[in-house]
Formats: sequence, structure tokens, C-alpha cells
Amino acid sequence: MAAELTAHELTAKHRPTLDQALETIRTRAYWSPHPEHPKAYGEHGSLDAAAGKAAFDALLGTRLDLGQPGTDDWVGGEVSPYGVELGVTYPHADIDVLLPAMRAGQRAWRDAGPEVRAVVCLEILKRISDRTHEFAHAVMHTSGQAFMMAFQAGGPHAQDRGLEAVAYAFAEQVRTPDAAEWSKPQGKRDPLTLTKRFTAVPRGIGLVIGCNTFPTWNGYPGLFASLATGNAVLVKPHPRAVLPLALTVQVARDVLAGAGFDPNLVALAAERHGEGVAKTLATRPEIRIIDYTGSTSFGDWLETNAHQAQVYTEKAGVNTVIVHSTDDYKGMLSNLAFSLSLYSGQMCTTPQNLLIPRNGISTDQGPRTFDEVTADLARAVDGLLGDDARANALLGAIVNPDVKARLEAAAGLGEVALASREISNPEFPDAVVRTPVIVKLDGAKPDDEAAYMSECFGPVSFAVAVDSVTDAVELLRRTVREKGAMTVGAYTTDADTERAVEEVCLEEAAQLSLNLTGGVYVNQTAAFSDFHGSGGNPAANAALCDGAFVAGRFRVVEVRREA
Repeated sequence: MAAELTAHELTAKHRPTLDQALETIRTRAYWSPHPEHPKAYGEHGSLDAAAGKAAFDALLGTRLDLGQPGTDDWVGGEVSPYGVELGVTYPHADIDVLLPAMRAGQRAWRDAGPEVRAVVCLEILKRISDRTHEFAHAVMHTSGQAFMMAFQAGGPHAQDRGLEAVAYAFAEQVRTPDAAEWSKPQGKRDPLTLTKRFTAVPRGIGLVIGCNTFPTWNGYPGLFASLATGNAVLVKPHPRAVLPLALTVQVARDVLAGAGFDPNLVALAAERHGEGVAKTLATRPEIRIIDYTGSTSFGDWLETNAHQAQVYTEKAGVNTVIVHSTDDYKGMLSNLAFSLSLYSGQMCTTPQNLLIPRNGISTDQGPRTFDEVTADLARAVDGLLGDDARANALLGAIVNPDVKARLEAAAGLGEVALASREISNPEFPDAVVRTPVIVKLDGAKPDDEAAYMSECFGPVSFAVAVDSVTDAVELLRRTVREKGAMTVGAYTTDADTERAVEEVCLEEAAQLSLNLTGGVYVNQTAAFSDFHGSGGNPAANAALCDGAFVAGRFRVVEVRREA
């Protein structure tokens, strides 16, 4: 149990950070209070690299007792994509016992008010940040991310997204004043006077359904948005990625108790193999908010069946890049190669379809035919991943057998421009590491359309030949409208083409990146500045993070009295 901190002490400690976050979501400038570099840790109570690794190693083979009520069993079974059996077991909950216990603490949490809730959330994030090295290993060995990506995306970037959600939640709650004196003139008679009090009240218990690939990055926005708006939060991790979110729940319970609140405001719902507890929980009347990242089929099921809850989903889409022309051909190829390779394409933002005119493109190095562009891109990927050590650091490991199966099947869909190859990882010989495959398809052939109009999650991309850039723009529109997209990219030196692509993205609500040739990639977004998803196309019904993401998690209740 960590040292107790009063609400006043927490406010003094964290209000400056909250104020900076509020200012940054207004300006959309760059800012982060969470260091990205591993060497920044090791002082002021944070774990350095060695201590973080030791803390992770000490967890292996242990029982993570969270002190939750209603524990009726212990469950586990996570195996790292790198081949390591974690051996950690977690409490399995009797939901009929746990849910009432979670609701018991909501009154005091509600009455604490938006500022206290916000600074308690920031204390949770601070203590998670202090253990970033430990969390990085937990993310790495459940998601298959390479260590540096697990460190950054699973650590500071996830913490930034959590803080961003707290800032939006606070801003929406304080939009209405706590109290008002109301007086309506009545001519010669005395005015009508009322005193009014306004309280942000929670909807109920929030359910966070975690994903395998980004357990913290995708889990923290919903968790902290619900908690900061007064709701208790039940975290249901993906069965293959329990540890990072279980550690998060452990920290949250510790901080809540130390601040004088009921630790059962945050709890874990780990499940037995094949139990499928998410469906059971999602339709419980106590569950009033659901945050979900994962497959389209289950996201659609939640939106259709969880009628009692406000449902926020990030599902799947078919991300598209139009390649029309460029004044930095080498930079374009380098940028695309990195985007296709990062974490073996196992990101909801990774480009899948590259729409390229069949008569070629114009570049600063002269015209390039469709076949030349695809061959040059294949060489750029090969060059990037030619060194096995660098390839392992970029690719990580294939997260599950389904991704491997899709990768292997993709080669049979068309002419292979870049074949996938197996890479060995000397540190983890059981890891499944594969380079991306690029398959050439024809946008005019119905048989090929079935492939490129379906999401193929993993290191699979399609170079699709189209008759013209006009056809590319219309195919982009149809893809986003029918299948959704988390990201859209375009390369063009033509102002009319740029405007046409931008208009499609505005009309179909898709986030667009234009002419990226440097160190920013289409599949990366920065908290406080970039919106992840839009909530306006089939890929997701919410954006990380905006006012709509938090405003539905609470309601304002008014009590008025005659003065």
C-alpha cells in the first residue's frame, strides 16, 4: 500500500499538470509530461531499466491478488508471442458479488467532484509512469511488440492518452457551474428567485473490454474517461493480454484507497479459457458504459445488443493510401516502408491498400510505372528490414496464429511484389517473426476487389492498380463509406488532387495525412493534438479523444430551491 495523500495534497501536486493538459487540448500543440526515452527513468521514485526488468521477472509465476470481493477462482495461461509462459494467475470474479461492491463506492466518488477525481486519476497515471519499464515488459510479452515500441506506445503514449481523457472529462464537467442564483423580474411584484445546484452524476459502471495488441494504449482512454466522470470501472482484458491491465487495476486500487475512496471503484474481470465473459457483462443492467477495441463483428454485436449502455467502439477498417505524385520519391518510399513494417502491420492504423494509377506516377526522379513503384517499395522494405537485428526491433512478433494464417494466405491472392520471409530472434527463438508481404491487385477485376475491400489485419498490403487518380479518389470514397478507415494517406503534388482527396475525407469523416516523407507516419497519432479515429465512419463510432468521447459518461442533475 502506497502512502496516503489527501485531496488537497493531490490537487497541489497535479493541478499544474491538469492545467497544462487543458491548455494543450485547446492549442493542439506538442506536449507530454511522460518521457519517451528509457534513460529518463530511475530518479524520483521511478524504476530504471534494470529495476523494471527485475520487477517484471518477479511477477512471473505468481498470483496477482488484487484484494477484490467475490473472488471464486484463479485464472491465467498467458503465453508471450516471444514464447515465454508468464504463469501469472488473476482473480476470477463472481460478478453477482463484485458488481454490487463496485457500486457501493460511487456516491462518495461522485460527491468528491470533478477536480478531486481528476487529480486522483493523475496520481494513478503518475505511479504507472514511475513503473514504465515494468509495464513495457508486460506489454511486450502480451502483445508481441518489440521492446522499444512496447516501452513508448505501452508506456508514455498510453499514459498521454489517459491524461488526455481526464482533461476532456474535466472540461466537460466544469462547463456547467456548481451553483447559480436565479432571479426573474416580475414588474411591480417581487422577483422570482431560486438557488440552483448542478451536479455531474455518473451513468453507472463502465466496462473496458481490452484488446490483445495495445492493451494500455487502447484501454486507458475509456478507463480514465469513465473514472474521471464519477463511474466505477470494470476492466475485462483480452485473455492473451491480461497482465498490463491487471497491473493498472492494482495501481488504481492502491491510489483510490490511499486517497480515502473505495478501491472497488476499479476492478478486474479475468476469465477462464473460452468463458466469453464479455457478452455476459456487456448486457448486465449495472453496466452503463462500454469501451471496446477489436473485431468489427463483436463491436457490431455490442452496438446492437448492449442497449442499456453507452457504447464506444473502435473496430476495423480498410486503410488506404493514394499514390499519385511526389517531389520526394525516396522519402515517400522510406516513409511507406516504415509504416508497413512497424509492429508487423498489427495496428488498426497501418495502411492496407495502396492505390496507384496503372500508367504510373510522376516523381522528382522522373516518371515511374505501377510495376516500378511497387518494385521500388519492395526494395525499400527489404532495405529497412535487411538487417535481422533492426528487423526484430521494428517488427516485434506475430501476436497470434490468425495473423500468421492471413499472412500466409495473402500470397495466393495475386502477384507477389514482396514475399514475406521468416526472421529468427536470437533472444527469443520461439518468436514468430515475419516481414510484410505486398501483393499486386487490379482495381478493375471483381475477383481482386474481394481481397482489397476486406480488412486483412497484419503485415499484408495490396498495391492496387487503378485507371486514374479520379478512380482512386472514388475507390477511396467507397472504401471509407462501406468499410471504414482509421487512417487515410495521399501523396500528390497536384493541388486539385489534394483538394479532391481532402473533400472525400471531410465528407466521409476520415483522418487524412498528406505527403508524409519524414519521421511522422500515417499510423501514428499524438495525444492532445491528433484525433485517433473520427467516430464518423464504420471503423469506429468514437474518436480518441474529443468532447463526445466523455460527455455521454455523465449527466448533470439540478436541484433548485426558492431563495
